[in-house]
Amino acid sequence: MNDGDGLKRADARRNKEALLDAAAAIFVGSGVEAPVRDIAAKAGVGTATIYRHFPTRSDLIIAVYRHQVEACAEAGPALLAEGPTPHAALGRWIDLFVDFLVTKHGLAAVLQSDNAGFEALHAYFVDRLVPVCAQLLDAAAGSGEIRSDVDAYGLMRGVGNLCIGADSDPRYDARRLVELLIAGLRRPR
Repeated sequence: MNDGDGLKRADARRNKEALLDAAAAIFVGSGVEAPVRDIAAKAGVGTATIYRHFPTRSDLIIAVYRHQVEACAEAGPALLAEGPTPHAALGRWIDLFVDFLVTKHGLAAVLQSDNAGFEALHAYFVDRLVPVCAQLLDAAAGSGEIRSDVDAYGLMRGVGNLCIGADSDPRYDARRLVELLIAGLRRPR
């Protein structure tokens, strides 16, 4: 293998990631049924490029979902290493998790006909993100910032439930409620 092959693969990987980021942004603004041409325009590629990578809309949505799960999972340890405190890192990660939840609206409807596919995605989501949340919670509890009896899955489920319906009622501020939930984890002084 020569270096040119490696560079081509790296370029292809970056292009695919840019395409997935563009699709995620369009999904947030217009929903998962947004025209492929809008995604292509935002990514700076032709529609044929999208269809070459993702032959069906479901393929694209699943890829966006997996891409965002990976980004969220990778952010946890980085935020913990960079953050001023473990609690601050947890708060920033939960913000990313809320952003992720917003982009997955409409996923269930698209995959309704493929129940096994949706179950596999949910299992992937849980397997990948719950340990990251647990790591952040353990670090914050270990530093004495938060209570030590908080379960990662339960917290994530609670955050998810607070986000339900946020897009259908402009008076409902899910992010504010999530902030209150995270602030409420603090250990009483």
